[in-house]
Amino acid sequence: MSGAPFSLAPGPTARDARRVPAELAARLRAALPEGTVLTEEGDRTAYLVEERSLYRGQAPIVLRPRSTAEVAAAVRICAEACVPIVPQGGNTGLVGGTVSGAHEVLLSLGRMNRIEDVDPLNFTMTVQAGCVLADIQAAAEAHGRLFPLSLGAQGSCQIGGNLASNAGGINVLRYGNARELTLGLEVVLADGRVWNGLRALHKDNTGYALKHLFIGSEGTLGIITRAVLKLFPRLTDRQVAFCALRDPADALTLLSMARDRAGEAVTAFELVSSFALEIVEHHTGGQSPFTERHPVYALIELAGSDADGTLRPVLESLLEQAFEAGLVADAVIAESLEQAAALWRLREGIPEAQKKAGGSIKHDVSVPVSRVPAFLKRAGDAVAAAMPGARICAFGHLGDGNIHYNLTQPEGMEKAAFLARWEEMNGIVHDIVVDLGGSISAEHGIGLLKAGELRRYKDPVEMELMGRLRDALDPARILNPGKMVGLG
Repeated sequence: MSGAPFSLAPGPTARDARRVPAELAARLRAALPEGTVLTEEGDRTAYLVEERSLYRGQAPIVLRPRSTAEVAAAVRICAEACVPIVPQGGNTGLVGGTVSGAHEVLLSLGRMNRIEDVDPLNFTMTVQAGCVLADIQAAAEAHGRLFPLSLGAQGSCQIGGNLASNAGGINVLRYGNARELTLGLEVVLADGRVWNGLRALHKDNTGYALKHLFIGSEGTLGIITRAVLKLFPRLTDRQVAFCALRDPADALTLLSMARDRAGEAVTAFELVSSFALEIVEHHTGGQSPFTERHPVYALIELAGSDADGTLRPVLESLLEQAFEAGLVADAVIAESLEQAAALWRLREGIPEAQKKAGGSIKHDVSVPVSRVPAFLKRAGDAVAAAMPGARICAFGHLGDGNIHYNLTQPEGMEKAAFLARWEEMNGIVHDIVVDLGGSISAEHGIGLLKAGELRRYKDPVEMELMGRLRDALDPARILNPGKMVGLG
């Protein structure tokens, strides 16, 4: 499938009639510093390769601005020429949200990577959109603070993309999504004007909360160029346990007990299926702490800012109570930072292990936390009936109801034949998710991959309102056309 657009991409729209004028590159070069405009194929390739190889970008021009003023100038010139612009961060997305067409300009924000200010007393940080998430985390740590957004791609994903997709990750249970971690934004609008909402205020009740329009909009309403982020006290006491359980219902009960006992100290509560742990052991060298196989596992992290280790007895007492109630079959508590990291690698190594285990049909879904066991049971039965032998790799953030429900091709089945049933299996899983009051995209976004699914499941009135917002802010559909709402 590599090298060709995936079959679920939306069909042709009005934007396909547009062409990039021959003189556009020259106009952009005249307005922007040398080295900002890339037109040679070899220079553009890295920006056109998509993370999962479901799509191939085709933009004839790639822009690499270093400042908000340069972004604004580029957008203004493209808008005057009616040429669409596709903003791109670290290019780590999983739904084709930054894939460019042959008649579009790609704008990479990677050179806008300065951390402009850290204010530990105000618990804020001001950054440019191209800052790598891991660098932001390190800068906060250097000032005795914590920026809690954490996800698998944090070594290469950029904060602008995190905000544009309202990224989640492992700490949502305690700190919320990217939306909850943002105080202010600076955004370049579709006509090249700049909205300056870059406020470091924890309270600002002077009008509409415009920042929330742009967070999660996947670059379809404006291009985020700078942000003020919330910081938190650094965590000095981390306690990690890996537990073996009989079923997801017991995991849910254990989560409830953990929150009752430890409150907001429950930073993460991750669910790992037996098959997910099996492929991690087989393909990444991870090692289960248990000698026997169990149906499901839970990784629990309690964390706090006290240095006296008060959370260790809390975790031990929780597990003792869980053993007595018959919820936990076995459990280990990390005795060191190295052991804690090893337990986390059992969870974090799943995506890489999946790549080596065969073809995957992936679902990033959420349901109300109390309905996760029902979803897993119903989806498991439906998948088994539709595709006998399909291996279910279910894992994710039980604490906020976000499950990565991925299907691995049956042994002996050709990969192409398996992937050809992508749309069918999407329908089976997503129908159950929606019936349970859930969402077909919990943290990965919509992009091109799920634009058609969004139109199928979203309330028509809600779709209309989204379209009106887009028409109001970008009537010519210059910004990232075809993404999210699937309208050109």
